[in-house]
This record gives sequence, C-alpha cells and structure tokens, in this order.
Amino acid sequence: DTVLNISDGAGACFGLQRGTEVTIRNFRLIGHTGLAEQPGVVRTSSGFNFWACALKSCNAVSINATERVLVENVHASRMASECFFSGGPYRQGKEEPKEYTRSATFLRCSVTDCAANAFNNCDFAENTSILYCRVDGAGAGWHAYEGSGRFVRFIGNYVRNAGPVTIGDIPHSLPRLDHFQELGVGQAIVADNVFEGIGRCGGIRVNHCPTQVVIANNLFINYNGYAIATSNATVHNTYPPQNISITGNIIDLTYAGENPAWRGGIIVNTSDTLVSNNQVYVRGAPDAKVTGVQIRDGALNVNVHGNLVRNCGRGLVAHRLPGKVAEVVDSRTFLQTGLPLEWRTSHLYRNWTLAWLKDSKPAGQSVVDAYDPATLRFKLREPHEMRADDSFEAFPPSANWNIHGNTLTGCVQPVLLDSYGSETSFFKDNVVTRSEATGVKSAIEVRGRFNLIGNHVSGFDESGCSALTLHPDRFGKPMESVYRDNVFERCANVVNESVKGLWEASNQGNTTIRCGSTAAE
Repeated sequence: DTVLNISDGAGACFGLQRGTEVTIRNFRLIGHTGLAEQPGVVRTSSGFNFWACALKSCNAVSINATERVLVENVHASRMASECFFSGGPYRQGKEEPKEYTRSATFLRCSVTDCAANAFNNCDFAENTSILYCRVDGAGAGWHAYEGSGRFVRFIGNYVRNAGPVTIGDIPHSLPRLDHFQELGVGQAIVADNVFEGIGRCGGIRVNHCPTQVVIANNLFINYNGYAIATSNATVHNTYPPQNISITGNIIDLTYAGENPAWRGGIIVNTSDTLVSNNQVYVRGAPDAKVTGVQIRDGALNVNVHGNLVRNCGRGLVAHRLPGKVAEVVDSRTFLQTGLPLEWRTSHLYRNWTLAWLKDSKPAGQSVVDAYDPATLRFKLREPHEMRADDSFEAFPPSANWNIHGNTLTGCVQPVLLDSYGSETSFFKDNVVTRSEATGVKSAIEVRGRFNLIGNHVSGFDESGCSALTLHPDRFGKPMESVYRDNVFERCANVVNESVKGLWEASNQGNTTIRCGSTAAE
C-alpha cells in the first residue's frame, strides 16, 4: 500500500546499481507523463532520433548490473520513459563481466497510462521474466516489451492499448558484435498471453537478431492490427532472426469499431520458421482488410502446417523479396538495401538469382557469387552494368517451403502464391473451400514455381470462378511446376491460364468431381 510519487521529479523511483540481490514488493509508483502527453521525437542533423522524454525522464525501476532482481505486485503509471528498465554490462560470448544481471523477474505487476515502453531490456541481461502482468495504455508508438535480452520469458500477461511485444531491437549504438554468433541473442518464450484489441494493437514482433524464439498459445481478441510478425529487415549492426516456432495461437481479427486497420494473423519473413496449429479468423462475413498468413521470398526452411484460416480477405499469401542497389563498387560488387544482412554461417547468398527491374518489370538476371558478412558487399558471378537505386528481386535456388495440411475456408482470395518459388516449394494436402464467401475469382492463384500435390479444392462454383489460376514466371516462361493428385470438386472452372499450355505441361493424375470446364485461357 506504499505510494512513491515522482511527478515533481526525474529519474527512477527505484534505481538499482550493481549488488547481488534486490526484492521490491507491494508498491504503487506514479510518474508525471501519461499516454496523452507523450513527448515527441526529434531527428538530429546527424540522422539520429532524440526522444524528448529524456529531457525530464522518469522510470519505475531501473536496473544496472544487479545480479538477481524480483519485482512483485508493483503497479506503475504515468512514467515518461521506459517504465521497468534494464541497462548494464553483459556476457560477450566467453567473456563474462564480474557483475551483470543474471535474473530479473517481474511478477503480477501492472503498467498503465505510460508514455514509453512498459518493459525494456536495453542490454543483453539474462533471464528476464515478465509473468502475469497487465499492460494497459502504455507504449503508444513504443512497446509493451522491447528487448535484446537473453533467455526472455513473457508469459501469462494481459496486453491492450499498447505497442508491440518486440523480441530483438538491438541498440542502434552498438557495432556488429561477434558474440551474437557465439551465444546468440534474444532467445525468448512468448506464451499464454492475452492481447485485446482496444486502442493500439502492436501484437508480437520478432526483429533484429533473435535466435530461438517460441510464440505459443496466445489469444488475440477483436484485434485491429498485425498479431504476429517476424521480420528479416536488418541495419548495419544486426542480423535476421532465425529458429522460430509459432504454434497454438488463436487470432480473432474481427473489428467492428471506427477506422479498421489493415490486419494480419501471422506474417513470416524469416528463415528456419515453423508455423503450426494456429487459428486465424474473422467472425461473420470475410473482411477485405485481413490477411491470414503471409510468407515472403528470402525466408528459407519454412514449414506451415495444421493451421485453420477462416473468413479473411486473403487467406495465405506468398510475396517476392525486393532490394535496391545502395552503392556500386565495381561491375560485379555492390552494397544494397532490402536483403537481410546475413549471419556468417548462413547461405551467404551463393547461387541466388537477382531479377533486375525496369519500370517494375524484369529486365535481366544475375547470379550472386558471394556475400561478405564483414564488409556487407555482394559480388555477382558475372559483370552487370548497375547504378545506385537500381531495383531487383532476389530468390534462392531452393527455398524449402512446405505448406501442408492447412484448412482455408471462406476467404475472398484464399491462396495467392505470388513469389518466385523454387523446386522445393510445396503446397500440398491442404483443404481450400469457398464456404460463404462471394465474389471469389480463384481458389489458388500461382505466379511462381510451386508443386501443388494432393490438395482438395471445393465449392468454387460461382460464375467466372476457377479452382486454379496459372501464370508463367516473371520472365514470361512456363515453370517446371508439378500439379499432381489434386481433387477439384464443385468448381465452375478447374483451370484458368493466362498463357495456354501451363496446365497440360504440369498436370498429373488430378481428379475433377462435378466441375464445369477443365481449362480456359
């Protein structure tokens, strides 16, 4: 029942500096700046952002190298800066400082009406556990949690009207650190939380370096935003996330309030990612602003299976990976933006293809010979005339996508495979049905190299609707795809081809039941 009020001051209510063990229990902490009074951001002449809250900051608890911390039943409001904050020394691979935070637990705490992050690891502190807390009206434009900490657990919490739970976000002031390669960073479990769509809907984000992330068994209720997203975007000092499991989440993207946003269930742009046994849906009629599951070229070793996607504008979508030349070194060597700056143990873009674009259309190809993770330079196998700002799309020789065993029903655009694909890109054993959706043009639209095997497509019987719509590749050539052992039932038209002959070149052992025409150009 003790209240600490820092509304006339600055700094932290509790500032912890080193030491072995601290326990803070049963406090109410009040600052001076709520969500509605959040200070702005100023971009300096050197190109960096300055957060004006630093001019008169206040925090609930600030931790610097205290070995073990427990904060229990502490309730904070109106903090101008990061509410519960950690920043201090950390392990650098095998190098271990004498003092650093080995464990920080926040249990049954709450953060309400704050102007910045609710919880923040601005270091690589270990074993940060945020358990059974409530975040409400905190982090507008910032984060419910943001952290580059190691071995993070965000479990059993309730979040609404807040920015995202962000796993990653390495501090921008750091160089490209080698110890990321040795010990990893951003390992996290985000599980058993409830995200309610009241106010801001930041969702769960994974970006900038995390390795080994589990996102499991979370509930999203009436959500007006993107629920779960993994990003491969990088900057000068970061690497793309990898080794991610997204499983057992139930995502309700129904929104009946004012100003509905573009919304999405699960967005995957990262390699080595498993998406399984999730539900993404809208209650009632399909919503054109909702995408169920989205994947993008550049993500390797992606397995999407056992998911139920229902009543979305777009059910499952695959997109291409764009890039742009930033600086030309010579006719074979360049720096770029858009493609992730990979780990040194990765594929290093060997044998990847770049499709050069002119007026957004392919105008030539190059093959990447090597990528140097130290200099960030790409080198082509053969010379190519290029200039800064030249655009391209990149894709690997083998993507290793396995999209199987999913159910997509009631979506206006159920499946759009608009990526380059590869010989190891599979869409198989899925059930795709129209259900109550109307105005559907095609159940499955294919614009890249995908193997469609053993799928069951049914109920697309509206006039002008096709089970499959096939296109040549981005260069106008037929693809070496395989369409085998699929069942098409009660479809007005089985195949619509933008170029005649695409179906016959790849059709093997497919079955049609009570369908109209088989193929049409």
